Amino acid sequence: MTGLASRSQLRLSLLRWALVTVPLVLLLGILSGRVSGSGYGNPWFDALAKPAFMPPGWMFGAAWTVLYILLGLALAMLLHARGARHRGTAIAIFLLQLAANYAWSPLFFALHQPGGALALVAVMILLTVVLIVLLWWIRRIAAWLLVPYLAWLCFAALLTASIWQMNPDPDVLAPQRSSTDIML
Repeated sequence: MTGLASRSQLRLSLLRWALVTVPLVLLLGILSGRVSGSGYGNPWFDALAKPAFMPPGWMFGAAWTVLYILLGLALAMLLHARGARHRGTAIAIFLLQLAANYAWSPLFFALHQPGGALALVAVMILLTVVLIVLLWWIRRIAAWLLVPYLAWLCFAALLTASIWQMNPDPDVLAPQRSSTDIML
């Protein structure tokens, strides 16, 4: 035997990584959205003025499902690239941008902070660009898998900026907490 592992063994190793990373990335993304009450049906979000180019609600679920699958596959390829130069840095940046991604929904939908959410999506765009450059030298296919994600982040930034501009005081729209105090 001339190699350490056959091509089929290497493919199986990548598949094992993907069987962990894809469902994990997807599940954490879904949990982030559910915990924060993201999307239509959130009284605060429903009360916001939205731009004309706002997609229908179902599109967000479909888009994020595809994007989280692509992110999970890219992460599997990165984890599988043992011995690659800058792999550790790329993993750290990947995890940092993923954490920022998961923090966006609570910041926007639960904390009602479109300005903070816009700043966070700008950080996510920057981290994703750096990650794509690093992945280009590690696994080009993984870099290409992040291009739709980067495009969606740019669209999300435009959408968030428009919503923030159209709703300069978003806290006014927040539903008031009911009180059980008796007024005398």
